[in-house]
Amino acid sequence: MQLNKFFLSTTAAFSVLALSACQDHRDPNSPVITLQNQSATPVLAKVLPGVTDGVKLYSLMSSDDKLQQSPNYVFGGSADGAGIFQNPDGNYTVLVNNEDNFAVSRLILDKTFKPVKGEYILNSDGATWRLCSATLATPVEHGFGPVFLTCGESGQESRTHAVRVDADPQQAAISREVPALGRWSAENAVPLPKTAYPNKTVIVIGDDDSDVNGGQVAMYLTNTVGDLDNGSLYMLKRTDGNQTETSMTTGTKYDVEFVKIDNQKTLTGAQINAKVNDLKAIKFGRVEDVDYRKGGGANGREVFFTVTGQNNTGVNADYSRSKYGRIYRLTLDANDPTKGKLEVLLNGDDRNGPAKTFQDPDNICVTTNYAYIMEDPNEYGDEKHDAYVYQYDLNTGKLTPVMELDHRRAEADAAKYNVGGTSKLGSWESSGMIDVSDVTGRPNTFMLGIQAHTWRGTQYQGVDGGSVRKAENQASQLILIEGLPR
Repeated sequence: MQLNKFFLSTTAAFSVLALSACQDHRDPNSPVITLQNQSATPVLAKVLPGVTDGVKLYSLMSSDDKLQQSPNYVFGGSADGAGIFQNPDGNYTVLVNNEDNFAVSRLILDKTFKPVKGEYILNSDGATWRLCSATLATPVEHGFGPVFLTCGESGQESRTHAVRVDADPQQAAISREVPALGRWSAENAVPLPKTAYPNKTVIVIGDDDSDVNGGQVAMYLTNTVGDLDNGSLYMLKRTDGNQTETSMTTGTKYDVEFVKIDNQKTLTGAQINAKVNDLKAIKFGRVEDVDYRKGGGANGREVFFTVTGQNNTGVNADYSRSKYGRIYRLTLDANDPTKGKLEVLLNGDDRNGPAKTFQDPDNICVTTNYAYIMEDPNEYGDEKHDAYVYQYDLNTGKLTPVMELDHRRAEADAAKYNVGGTSKLGSWESSGMIDVSDVTGRPNTFMLGIQAHTWRGTQYQGVDGGSVRKAENQASQLILIEGLPR
């Protein structure tokens, strides 16, 4: 099935702008964007002491902002996976998940990078499931699209949506799910760059499952670029058949392969999950986000993923899966994407090791030389800090906390952001960090979503327009980060 069968187009004007301009680099004739606070909400994060001078934070967009061209639009809560491109008129389009609204927002920013319009192109009726991280696939980077791949994460029967960037907001209640990518409680579905495997499309999926079968690393593979309907689905196993996550330790590379799941479109999520034992796949403690190393060439076959971890009780009473989280690197074979080497880079369960402060890493953004890792604490009750954003140097292995979320507990407006009483350490999370340097022309600039889970109110309730999440009342924020190296 071709992508144009999935969606109804909006006005011809926006279609031409969006589809012709969805690329990773800006128009060289565009004016330089302005990095400044654009939102009514203060930045709900802070740079940690000792971090390199020059790192600055700006408030870009929040649920309290009224936009000039859409004064009735309210930005939803739990801002998560995002994508950005520049339109031919010099303005910018940002797509972003509002996770707990089960919705996708489309924001228009003017040439200075000020948000001026917002609308929902997928609401809770169309999305059906929680939408977490996401990837904007583009012809320039991935060889197909532009299409926003956003995963359902409401249990093992969830599916991935492929939303066109020109989707009509009047059709926001129509599902955009793609059955061939299977049913998973998925965080992200990430297509590798087109240079990694020419004439193929390879999509790596993280399965955030914590049940008896654990979470999986899955792969969708097709020999037709951009075909999201006729490819094959696989899950990751060690070649020696060992399924236990904690049997893998730092400093060792393990031979792995992706093994095929037959007839994936006809299987329920429960049936797909049960394949883990038939295929002897690895049972991870909640696989979350996925990204690949930038820079072209072999870098695109260097895949990183987070395992957020799960408490060592219940199905993990044997502590066979990570509790505090891990970061893995999967290096795929140059000729065969179903084969590779897997290694543990950071192990949060080693409380004396480099990742000893990990509180459940959730999302990851990988550049050429660094990985930026976002925490989503599982609230075990032993949290020592609010959620960090870490910088991991891919060349030296150095791990540095660079940012911490700011709950504003001691500020005059504390009651607004701490509804129900003072929030616990680690009860907020950040997510959906993307590098916006190339598309904006501002080097070392990133966008990050902040899920301030105790910032709630009736004015944020059911703002996506769907019927499934009418009671959802969280607010959230997008910020810009200037000065982090790539």
